[in-house]
Amino acid sequence: MVALAFIAVALACAPGAPWFAGVAQSAGLALAAATLADLVLGTRGVRFAREPPGHLAMRVDATLRYAVVNASAIAVRVGVVESPARTLHALDDEVTAWIAGHSRTRLTRRVVPVARGRDELEALYVWLENGLGLLRRRARVPLPQEIRVYPDLSAVERYGRLDVRNRFVEAGLRRMRMLGAGTEFESLRDYAAGDAFRSIDWKASARRGRLMVTQYEVERSQSVMLLVDCGRLMTPYVGDQRKIDYAVTAALSLASIAALASDRVGVAAFAGDIITARSPRSTAASLYDLSEAIYDLEPIFQDADYARALAFAGRRLRRRSLVVLITDVVDPIAQSLVLAELSALARKHLVLCLFMNDAAVADELEREPRSVADAYRLDVALGLDRERRTAAAMLERLGAVVVDAPARSLSVALVDRYLRIKQRGLL
Repeated sequence: MVALAFIAVALACAPGAPWFAGVAQSAGLALAAATLADLVLGTRGVRFAREPPGHLAMRVDATLRYAVVNASAIAVRVGVVESPARTLHALDDEVTAWIAGHSRTRLTRRVVPVARGRDELEALYVWLENGLGLLRRRARVPLPQEIRVYPDLSAVERYGRLDVRNRFVEAGLRRMRMLGAGTEFESLRDYAAGDAFRSIDWKASARRGRLMVTQYEVERSQSVMLLVDCGRLMTPYVGDQRKIDYAVTAALSLASIAALASDRVGVAAFAGDIITARSPRSTAASLYDLSEAIYDLEPIFQDADYARALAFAGRRLRRRSLVVLITDVVDPIAQSLVLAELSALARKHLVLCLFMNDAAVADELEREPRSVADAYRLDVALGLDRERRTAAAMLERLGAVVVDAPARSLSVALVDRYLRIKQRGLL
């Protein structure tokens, strides 16, 4: 570009100073010779490869890596542009590097996964220049590669009550031990202020001459069945994620923690019908299978059939289990079958209904209306809030445990309630 600009200036000055025409001609010949030399020198022997990406999780910064090998004897400058991918947002549009002759290098490109599920990285679009830098060669390198974007489970590790996990690791055990109102004897200890009167072991106290308290260990290898709503009401966005994304993240977060407690975990995703299902199992392979079954769930534009899902869980579970229904909100008033199925299920199992509320409704309830439009919005928010409270009250009367949490803290709220259920021995 500089050479061409110089030639253009020289030609512009030629009418007033004829010798500029000779300068322009000489510069043009030199540029042509250099271009021919660049063409002859070339950029042969450069190969590109994309390294397999690591674990990809929604909204967690990740890196794509490219291996570039220069088998020629000359230094080459390269640039790499990745094909657009549905699940990834690129923080770097293009990555460049100089590669010496007979050497290799690695280029990195920062991306942020913005959607769950399967996707494919397609071709790389590359350009190459040698040291002269006059000609830029462009090429398309077909490198199809499947990728999988999983939910982000880091929220549980950052904010969840993971003292249980820490105790599990420190003890070096292959199971999680939680002391509480369980059923399996764990140990005896001295009475302390605040201990329940019923926990005193009078025989041990008589033998030792001081009050002793019995500690129980929560029963292990219980069953947890996750019912994930994939109906049309799970399509809307809350912030930068859809409700279905929050639901899948909460389900996998609970499955991970329950696996540490040696519980058997199963799942059923449903809309108008059962989409996919896994029976409760407790092996490491089953947790991976469960994750693969639901990590790419997408909502279906159908009304969710809660009665069918609850009946399905009742048929799959023999022993008393924890059944977790993850949804937006159940409207029991309009679904008498839901009440019947939930009532029957709650007589044998512990049913936990996890509702995700929309922060926009809560914000509207707290905002003082200043116009007619504000008053209408407030009236709608009050109606939605009343429906949720009515649904929760009705389900609780049938014996279900209801947790209504903001979508962004859904995972932590679910894990927190699960730990409380285990510690209190409600199963």
